[in-house]
Formats: sequence, C-alpha cells, structure tokens
Amino acid sequence: MDTRTALLDSAERAARQRGFDAFSYADLARDVGIRKASIHHHFPVKADLAFGLIERYAARFSEALTDIGNTYDTGAEKLRAYHQTYRNALADGSQLCLCVSMSAGRDSFAEPVLDQLNQFHEDSVAWLTQVIQQGIADGTISGVTAADADAQATLALMEGAQLMARAASSLSPFDKATQAFLDRLV
Repeated sequence: MDTRTALLDSAERAARQRGFDAFSYADLARDVGIRKASIHHHFPVKADLAFGLIERYAARFSEALTDIGNTYDTGAEKLRAYHQTYRNALADGSQLCLCVSMSAGRDSFAEPVLDQLNQFHEDSVAWLTQVIQQGIADGTISGVTAADADAQATLALMEGAQLMARAASSLSPFDKATQAFLDRLV
C-alpha cells in the first residue's frame, strides 16, 4: 500500500470513530509509521486531506450504489441493500459513515470540501429517487406520495439513525429508527 492510501485509510478511520477535528497529523504519522513532515508532502494542509477523504469516499459509495443497482432487481431489494450499507458502516455502533461524520463537523471545512459533501448528498438523493420510482412501478414500496420527498426523508433517516446509534454505541437505535422504513418494503 502506498503512503497516500495509508494516510487516507488512517484519517478515515479516525474521522469515522472520533470526528475529523479529533485527530492530528501527529496521530496519522504515529499510526502510519512515518514522520509528521512526510504527511505534508501528500496533504500540505488538513483541508487537502479532508478533500481527499470525501472525494475518495464519494467515489466508493457511488460504486456501492452501482453494485446494488446491478445486483438487485426490485426497488425494495435495492432499498434494503442501501439500508444495510448504512447499518454496516456503524460497525458495532463505534463509528459513523464518513459523510455523516463530516456533516456533523461541517463548520471545520472550506467550500471545496462542503461542495463535495453537498454533491454526495445530491447524488444519494438522485439515486434514491430513481430507486423509489422503480419501487412504486414494480409495487414493492408502499406509502410513497412523492419519490423525491421520500428520497430526502430516506437519506435523513439513515444519517440521523446513524448519529443516534453512535451516541449510544449500539446498533439498537439504528434498527429501531429504521424499522418503519423497512416495513414499507414489500
């Protein structure tokens, strides 16, 4: 593994477990086993690291959504897989998905990072809207009056339920908060 990837991996773990502001370049240097000054070669300032993290995470998440789309047939199956992606990101309640963590600490980020974060959310809502429309058409999702509004609510539910689970260090709040959503899927 190259140093840049090792740094991104270390920073992502730290941001997901403790928040972006709760680790330093010294922490990364210690974790990766390099000098702190070497980090500046790859990420001159922490804003560059934040941009690299969100850019990589958004690309990975987009790939995961493509895989879900290619693997499952119905709208409901795709939404169950989407839900499971958010649940899996919690581990045992000890971490958040990166975008939830970064959204919670948004005041620490410059415009380019916030633009990437907002684009992540827009892309997620667009994907969810298409899947919900598919679920309406194939009869596997009930109780939807407007696919775009339901998509916004679904994203908010997943991210909010993650915050509750992380606060409790348990998957139980996530499961309870998202049960009604799952019950709507035929």
